[in-house]
Amino acid sequence: MSFQLSEDQQAFRAEVKRFMAETVIPHAGEWDETGYFPKAELNAAWEMGIMNLCIPEAQGGSGMSLLDTVIIGEEVAYGCTGYSTSMMANELALAPIVLGASEEDKEKWLRPFTEEPRLACFCLSEPGAGSDAGSLRTRATLEGDEWVLNGSKQWITNSTHADLYVVFATTDTSLRQKGIGIFLVERGTPGLTVMPHENKMGQRASDTAPVVFENCRIPKANCVVEPGKGWAVAMKTLDYSRPMVAAAAVGLAQRCLDESIGYAKERKTFGKPIAQYQSIGFKIADMAIKTEASRLLCYKAAWLCDQGLSNNAEASYAKAAAADWAMEIAVDAVQVFGGYGYVKEYPVEKLMRDAKLIQIYEGTSQIQRLIITRELFR
Repeated sequence: MSFQLSEDQQAFRAEVKRFMAETVIPHAGEWDETGYFPKAELNAAWEMGIMNLCIPEAQGGSGMSLLDTVIIGEEVAYGCTGYSTSMMANELALAPIVLGASEEDKEKWLRPFTEEPRLACFCLSEPGAGSDAGSLRTRATLEGDEWVLNGSKQWITNSTHADLYVVFATTDTSLRQKGIGIFLVERGTPGLTVMPHENKMGQRASDTAPVVFENCRIPKANCVVEPGKGWAVAMKTLDYSRPMVAAAAVGLAQRCLDESIGYAKERKTFGKPIAQYQSIGFKIADMAIKTEASRLLCYKAAWLCDQGLSNNAEASYAKAAAADWAMEIAVDAVQVFGGYGYVKEYPVEKLMRDAKLIQIYEGTSQIQRLIITRELFR
């Protein structure tokens, strides 16, 4: 067993780190203040080849492993978690097509994302069905050669700017999970409405808005995973994506750690740097322990997926631990900075606000523990 990253992994990690330092980090604070959506900067990431990493080589993609993807994702989140969430949302939205669609449908729907910058969104959560996604109410009714969609989706990342909406809908709400299929809706389709975006506490560079479907008609062929099979694909998708979310938490935690170390070396009280006080040193040591442990959990969950092995529990271990520890680390970073940590002139208050959302999206920390409990007692 080796914990050494390959030369290729080290090289592209350094390349992404440089890209973030030049393109994103200098502007992240301003984006947070204004709620600016960095479309041009996401296009730059596409040009660099670090978006849509889940697309197989057969459809023109990079064919990168999930471990490669989380290594990249950590560096992106180190720079700005809102920006990284927008990138991850594309992976999340396209993964159901990769995992559940026919080869013909993969070619039709994935290939365009390799030919030009495009955004997609994953439409699963609803106003009354977040953690309990099996109780979704969005209906798909087959009328001749068309599916008609009616319902609404909530907390949808990239929805304002998306070119493709990957929609989970049911043919019969009484069937719960057994009635769910996956339907693809293109931007501009009549009956598709994106509502005003949410004014969020953190991750403000990501776009989050409700999506409404009112008699939205799509071709019959746009059902890429038939009703009854959509739920299983959704769960496989989350097993794939949760290590990426964990990686975002690791990136944010590492940023908090680095900022805290730098500040503790420079800030002096009673004639010496605060790093020399055990109370500060031990706090930062605990931050380092949690960050490294999160990273290892994340890497293992990704590695299992790459080997074709079940990572259901491990993906939840990684997501829950990394998210919760990132929040703790961000709070500790603010404490290390003291009063300066509470003002926007310094980066850690933004990191604390950004961290909170990682405990909530793609399955709350409580839902992860429910999944883990079921795995332990099955």
